[in-house]
Amino acid sequence: MSHNILTLLMLCSAVWGYTNGLDIKVRFSQIEGLKQGDRVIFELNHIGTVTGTSYSQAGDYVAEVRIKQNFRKAATEHSRFFIVTDPADKANRAIEMIRIKKGGLPLEGGVTVEGATRFSALFGQMGEDLEKTITDLRKRFDHFSEDMKGLPESEEFKNLQKELDRLLEEMKRSGSAFREKMQKEILPRLQEELEKLKERLRKLGREKEVEPLEVQMEEMRKI
Repeated sequence: MSHNILTLLMLCSAVWGYTNGLDIKVRFSQIEGLKQGDRVIFELNHIGTVTGTSYSQAGDYVAEVRIKQNFRKAATEHSRFFIVTDPADKANRAIEMIRIKKGGLPLEGGVTVEGATRFSALFGQMGEDLEKTITDLRKRFDHFSEDMKGLPESEEFKNLQKELDRLLEEMKRSGSAFREKMQKEILPRLQEELEKLKERLRKLGREKEVEPLEVQMEEMRKI
């Protein structure tokens, strides 16, 4: 009997958590197999459920989400949502929520927020760490300058090319806000470091070695 009562209490608690939860909508350019019943996760916690998906007249997708009552405060203006493979069930998709900053106003019920790609969400999470990221890139370019022997063949150079290719693809998939941030804040600083590297190579008569990187940078500027 006591076991049955405990089970009922747990069930009531779960139902109360959802009925008093936070209902929001998340807009995505691609739905990526997300469906009703898929989980919403935050720091690996199951914080909510996808209650429905639909295709909008604007040509994008809207996921209806209900976040549990005890996680309402975690969803703020600094929250970002993106679609991932559910870490608890690889056969299903999930919406992962992260916060790019602490604090912020809580999301209101019924609000529609713009979804993100995983890369753009994590990139936004850098926030105040942007300077550190640029510093790390400068160190990488400095490393090229110190060891210029066989630059295009070096593993680090190839890895940088791969990262730029990945960044290019994310810019193509992401929304205008992310592309604008890249165009105004990141690309000019990357270009500055690239020019410094090119100047050092020019003194050695090897400036053409950075042409593959210049082509990638130009493609990103055109998006």
